[in-house]
Amino acid sequence: MGPFLLTFLYFIASIVVVAIGLVIFELITTKYKDWEQIEKGNTAVALSIGGKIVGICLILAFSIYHSSDVLDTVIWGAYGVVLQLVAYYIFDFLTRRFSVEQKLNEGVVSVGILSMCVSIGLGLVVGASIS
Repeated sequence: MGPFLLTFLYFIASIVVVAIGLVIFELITTKYKDWEQIEKGNTAVALSIGGKIVGICLILAFSIYHSSDVLDTVIWGAYGVVLQLVAYYIFDFLTRRFSVEQKLNEGVVSVGILSMCVSIGLGLVVGASIS
């Protein structure tokens, strides 16, 4: 398969995986809707969602580098979405003094930054583990 076509297929697969991941994240947030908050200028939510996008894309990038085909990349991407969900719940559990979701809804930027860092950090670790 030509490199231009293969790049296009990886591009499309990545967009699909990220879009599905974002839909799932939208469904699990009950205190607010991500895109409504971003439209209103909620920087904390934008940072959190941006971190999830970068985290998933990091996993996809490592997967493309190490995988033999597009299907492997989609599988790793789906696994990355699942691990991002797990990380979100662990992060929320470890911050028992406050609800991450509530603080993001309130626009607390420090929580948004920390959420973004968790997602990007996890994306790096999971991506690096792909062999």
